[in-house]
Formats: sequence, structure tokens, C-alpha cells
Amino acid sequence: QVQLVESGGGSVQVGGSLRLSCAVSTYTYRRNCMAWFRQAPGKGREAVAWINTDDTGAYYADSVKGRFTISQDNVKKMVYLQMSSLIPEDTALYFCAADPGNPCRALSSQAVRYDYWGQGTQVTVSS
Repeated sequence: QVQLVESGGGSVQVGGSLRLSCAVSTYTYRRNCMAWFRQAPGKGREAVAWINTDDTGAYYADSVKGRFTISQDNVKKMVYLQMSSLIPEDTALYFCAADPGNPCRALSSQAVRYDYWGQGTQVTVSS
């Protein structure tokens, strides 16, 4: 079992920045795919960014490229999402997700690929 705990959400104005953190209880495998998803009210869960825990690649949704950066620290067992130039469309509940033992793949943007999820942290961007 892997437990994920997100933190760092909040309310910011347009153009502001936030850094989300995800604490991971354990890594059984050296390579795992860790991801950030988000879900706005009335919408489906959308992949934002995903990263291999052996630092062999990081990937982004087109909607956040150039504004968001995903990173991870194996020693601390943390995954981060640095969000900049925030816009109202970024308002959502943000989730951390884990696909243990598998590298990130072309289909890693699909929520069904992930076995473990955190409870989410709310991000609200106001104009």
C-alpha cells in the first residue's frame, strides 16, 4: 500500500504562483510513475504532469507547459508541482497519484493507470 498526502494548495490571484507537495509513504520499486491530476467542478479528472522517480523523464499536459514544473526527491519521498502564471482555468482540486513499478508511458495521462491517490488539495485562482 502506498499512501499519498498532498499539501500546498490555496487561493491566489491571476499570475501568482503556488508549490504543491506530495508526501509518499514508501517506494517499493526504484522506478515509479508519479503524477499530478486535477479536477474542476463538473469536469473529469485531467492529468497535469507526470514524472519517473528515476528522473528519466517528465511530461506535461499542453495546457500547463511552460507554466508548471514537476519534480521529485527520492530521498525525501516527495513529489512537487511548481505552478506559475496561474490563470482562473487552473482552479481545481489537485491530486497526487502513483503507478508503482512502472515507468511513465504514453498512456500515463489516463487516471486508470494509477493505483494510488491522495485526497487532494484545492487550488483557487481569482481574477
